Amino acid sequence: MASSLLRNPNLYSSTTITTAPFLPTVSSNPTPVSSFRFQPSHHRSISLRSQTLRLSCSISDPSPLPPHTPRRRRPEYIPNRISDPNYVRVFDTTLRDGEQSPGATLTSKEKLDIARQLAKLGVDIIEAGFPAASKDDFEAVKTIAETIGNTVDENGYVPVICGLSRCNKKDIERAWDAVKYAKRPRIHTFIATSDIHLEHKLKKTKAEVIEIARNMVRFARSLGCEDVEFSPEDAGRSEREYLYEILGEVIKAGATTLNIPDTVGITLPNEFGQLITDLKANTPGIENVVISTHCQNDLGLSTANTLSGAHAGARQVEVTINGIGERAGNASLEEVVMAIKCRGDHVLGGLFTGIDTRHIVMTSKMVEEYTGMQTQPHKAIVGANAFAHESGIHQDGMLKHKGTYEIICPEEIGLERSNDAGIVLGKLSGRHALKDRLTELGYQLDDEQLSTIFWRFKTVAEQKKRVTDADIIALVSDEVFQPEAVWKLLDIQITCGTLGLSTATVKLADTDGREHVACSIGTGPVDSAYKAVDLIVKEPATLLEYSMNAVTEGIDAIATTRVLIRGSNKYSSTNAITGEEVQRTFSGTGAGMDIVVSSVKAYVGALNKMMDFKENSPTKIPSQKNRVPA
Repeated sequence: MASSLLRNPNLYSSTTITTAPFLPTVSSNPTPVSSFRFQPSHHRSISLRSQTLRLSCSISDPSPLPPHTPRRRRPEYIPNRISDPNYVRVFDTTLRDGEQSPGATLTSKEKLDIARQLAKLGVDIIEAGFPAASKDDFEAVKTIAETIGNTVDENGYVPVICGLSRCNKKDIERAWDAVKYAKRPRIHTFIATSDIHLEHKLKKTKAEVIEIARNMVRFARSLGCEDVEFSPEDAGRSEREYLYEILGEVIKAGATTLNIPDTVGITLPNEFGQLITDLKANTPGIENVVISTHCQNDLGLSTANTLSGAHAGARQVEVTINGIGERAGNASLEEVVMAIKCRGDHVLGGLFTGIDTRHIVMTSKMVEEYTGMQTQPHKAIVGANAFAHESGIHQDGMLKHKGTYEIICPEEIGLERSNDAGIVLGKLSGRHALKDRLTELGYQLDDEQLSTIFWRFKTVAEQKKRVTDADIIALVSDEVFQPEAVWKLLDIQITCGTLGLSTATVKLADTDGREHVACSIGTGPVDSAYKAVDLIVKEPATLLEYSMNAVTEGIDAIATTRVLIRGSNKYSSTNAITGEEVQRTFSGTGAGMDIVVSSVKAYVGALNKMMDFKENSPTKIPSQKNRVPA
């Protein structure tokens, strides 16, 4: 029994076993064991001590269960209640609120890819978008509902597909027309309730807003939608008694989830927790619905407020990958989920989620690359430095026991440290070694993607003595996380220097494979190359941002470039919160050992994303004075 535990210490979290005497041979002299310690990965340790004729074997594990093992079953989905009082639903709004980040515009294909990854992660609800914003948004939500919303795994899990709408019939009908194809469709409708919004934005009385909210929730239910979520926008600054009243009315009208948003991120954790407590105690019918949280990060407290709300009784948390979103962003999915996983039993009263945390890293990288919004190195859980240790004192502790300075194993979120693998990649490395390293980094690629990355890797390895993880990540980003190719860069030739104007010749291929060549001059190599691209594409765009970074040290480093562009007025959509028409911006990224090639790839990628975006908002947005408020 003891030997089997040594082979697989992950089987038990706390075990003591008594066996017969054990006399191992050291050199040639039999010596009773006085002490033996085995330290495998994942912060587990085994100690053996002889006590006269008995052997005591203990296994200690700071984590109650092995990584990735679900502690409890996900309860059956019922819109207005959760059978397990400790289960917390995870509502991901990356594709809706996250996309409102400036420059984070996603194409329909990118949204579908992210939705598929969110399903792998195991989120309970995917808010796929704001269908009334534009034709492209509507089609993206509908496609996600038809595909991801109908893909049931072996355990019966299928995510709820949700569409956002303002409190007016056209928005609600548009949302229902998009999500109704899912097995579990949901309409999420909202209207502001704070005094400042009522007076300055909506210009309506409290009674008028209650009437609108009640009627629109009832209308959503009348369409056949059995899962309706209602949000009183700016609840954090709304009068308590008014919240009790309006929430009680929408419950009677058929709402199944009440989302409590701290829209401007102004509350402190104790205030937000108390708000949830007060709503539970004073809202009529609150026991018949699920309470949700939606916390913005304006004061850097979104994760803390979300956890405080869950501790106070909320059983749905609205979050985004990497915490992206309007202004300072939203509560971060990875932070909230890992906080519940680490502290749910001991501090939060036994709370747990259904998230498969092994997919966190891959999901984070996908969102980072598709949106072009780089994650800060010190970002909790998924930042580049989250599991890095430079201090000598910390390194000494880590070498002795990883639990001294790490409360989370990187393997739990789908990341394995490169120095644990013992493999250094170079020009002699094969496909299998590269695939293993990609898996360790959190990437799961199909054969075609792997083949493409492998040949890019071999090209880089011929020029560099050692290919680092950062190089590999840059190559994956450049090949895998790219928009649908309307135009593809084939060749580029640059002449530049101090003796005259820079000249660029660019060759692009269109979707039919036809080659187009253009030549242009400019103030520098990048300027001339971009002008040559413009001559071919013939799609006016304004360059808003341009940035470049070397992913590693040294003169032979791979360069990554990010650009942000804005197209003409026809590339616009409706802002879900303000109802205003806004011009879309589009980001693009490129990577290569030649900085000009990297720059052109990024620019072409942004143009591809812009041209893939379908405009034409389905309905003309009413003016601020006449439109039904949201």
